[in-house]
Amino acid sequence: MQNPLIKIKQITRDFLLGNEIVHVLKGIDLEINKGEYVALMGPSGSGKSTLMNLLGCLDTPTSGTYILNGKDVSQMHDDDLAEIRNKEIGFVFQTFNLLPRTTALDNVALPMIYAGFSKSERNARATEVLRQVNLADRMDHQPNQLSGGQRQRVAIARAMVNNPSIILADEPTGNLDSKTSIEIMKLFGDIHKNGNTVILVTHEEEIAAYAHRVIRLRDGMIESDTIQVSNLIEQ
Repeated sequence: MQNPLIKIKQITRDFLLGNEIVHVLKGIDLEINKGEYVALMGPSGSGKSTLMNLLGCLDTPTSGTYILNGKDVSQMHDDDLAEIRNKEIGFVFQTFNLLPRTTALDNVALPMIYAGFSKSERNARATEVLRQVNLADRMDHQPNQLSGGQRQRVAIARAMVNNPSIILADEPTGNLDSKTSIEIMKLFGDIHKNGNTVILVTHEEEIAAYAHRVIRLRDGMIESDTIQVSNLIEQ
């Protein structure tokens, strides 16, 4: 039996608002195995964004433990968390978060600078992942020369460039039209089929339907955790 890629035990997250302590996450237990495709859902205020920030090592819990790929990251300091984020997690955001006056190739190569790769290694790997997302002919274009769907493909390539353990996508189709959203979700499906673990945060049922497992949060707790059998059969 393999060890889970993600193992969360009794995670809580409290925030101080004025004189009041707000309990956002209230003792969450969660395991995600390597190679899973998971959608994280919940209404506004359910705690899904807070949980995503913890999963992505952008924040640390108030209490509880988080083991990521065999390492306890729950009490790590900022510098250590930054290193874990760069090695273990590829982020895809709703707003793309690309550098505006930088080519697609250099945007994709950016995480490799922090990881200490040489320029030739960065360019070779960035070229490879841009080919994987069908943007080989757009490498020298800046974001303002690309469509929304192409920008999100650049962002996905950047997320994949360091071969992370997890691709963590926060509302990745939120700024895209329906046709482009379907294309981007097919791309996530391909990424998952290639062995990547994908965690998707969304409030849209039709986007969550692409995942194989849907975890729903409500009031800071897991309300349901469902395997979507039809998607597994399609594999």
